[in-house]
Amino acid sequence: MIEIKFHGRGGQGAVVASQILAKAYFFLGAYPQCYALFGSERRGAPVTSFLRVDDKKILLKCEIKRPDQIVYLAADQIDAAEIAATLKPGGLCVINTSASPENFPFLRKFKLVLVDASAVAEEAGLGGILNTAILGAYCKANPAVPLDCLERSISDMVPAKVELNLSAARRAYDAAQVTEPQAQG
Repeated sequence: MIEIKFHGRGGQGAVVASQILAKAYFFLGAYPQCYALFGSERRGAPVTSFLRVDDKKILLKCEIKRPDQIVYLAADQIDAAEIAATLKPGGLCVINTSASPENFPFLRKFKLVLVDASAVAEEAGLGGILNTAILGAYCKANPAVPLDCLERSISDMVPAKVELNLSAARRAYDAAQVTEPQAQG
């Protein structure tokens, strides 16, 4: 089973990102389970979404405490102590940022994916909704989900501006910087 945790802010598309990725995994023959936690439904408020994926039906119904992968749509939500304590060794961490990998020395033991999804979404004409852009970067680092499968899911799930969302996913895929985990010594 793969467990993925999404951190974002209301209006960025964190919940929809987990749903789009869930459908992509479904198209690949997996069983996804997706849910979200958030307080007041207001723009800018912290939002956490969860996705489990397995090759068999998932009966577990609880919050993900030790994810295999973390996706940050809002870099200001990064908590180094939380990542170190919860992300499984060698796990995947995708971050929306314009910073370089050198700015995240505490993440060297994880597979790190950096992309300026905010800029990609803005350039694609999506404003602050960056869910499809962050998922394009996710696919670059995770060959288990081919970009064409994500594109199929986006086409199926996104109600408007489908071509702009597809363009954002492709641009972020091309722009993402992937750094492999480094052995700790």
